[in-house]
Amino acid sequence: MRRQQLDIQLKTPEQIELMRGAGLVVAAALDAMRDAVAPGVSTADLDAIAEKVIRDAGATPSFKGYHGFPASICASVNEQVVHGIPAAGQVLKEGDLVSLDCGAVLNGWHGDSAITVGVGETDPALLRMAAVAEDAMWAGIAAAARGAANGRGRLTDISFNIEKAVRKAGRFGIVDGYGGHGIGTEMHQDPHVLNHGKPGKGPRLVPGMCLAIEPMITMGSPRTAELDDGWTVVTRDGSMAAHVEHTMALLDDGVWVTTAPDGGRARLGDLVTARQPALGSLAE
Repeated sequence: MRRQQLDIQLKTPEQIELMRGAGLVVAAALDAMRDAVAPGVSTADLDAIAEKVIRDAGATPSFKGYHGFPASICASVNEQVVHGIPAAGQVLKEGDLVSLDCGAVLNGWHGDSAITVGVGETDPALLRMAAVAEDAMWAGIAAAARGAANGRGRLTDISFNIEKAVRKAGRFGIVDGYGGHGIGTEMHQDPHVLNHGKPGKGPRLVPGMCLAIEPMITMGSPRTAELDDGWTVVTRDGSMAAHVEHTMALLDDGVWVTTAPDGGRARLGDLVTARQPALGSLAE
């Protein structure tokens, strides 16, 4: 099924179940990397950890070889916003802030998610920035769920609610030009999902739509530049950045955050589909 000129791929509930499998692999890889982050660990070490988790699960890293990208994760440290290439020479230091972005494909379906983690003792202001980005991501996902449920939601309602959450939290730069995206049988699909904008515009939010929602914010200017490696995006003013991401799917009875182990239940409550077990059931 396709909608509008953007070529948006709508998924069946059964296909979303398959995406959930890929999402759980990504979640496991991110958990393993989070546990390993420490001073003295290189971003190449983290890449190796993620690739092992992904391949041991019978999945394939989505990023490796994508348009020539050489690694299984993107590891973006401090002023690096996104698409940092892991390297043995990039060794984490006390107080660093690192974004770890990971994707996996399982049975032909993709999951994509990112976390931002402090290394050792980290400036609380930086950890707060990461928390603001995460809260904004969840605000965007919640807006999508509500909009799909009431039948009035549009794509930019997600963008608007992300921006509103960031602006309410303080003076952060919202990176322009980069954002979320559709996801399914390819890692990147229509539509592009900006992290700012006016509500009520763009395609309708309907069941079957699957999106990766990924705010990127900075402690300073939102302006960025790409390094000579052709991948790494950095802040122009050298300010620190945070980047988080989850893959979400809209169903007839709610949203399913396929890359969250609890499906999003802790943050979204009854907005989550009944296909995702309740929190109590998960603990049993």
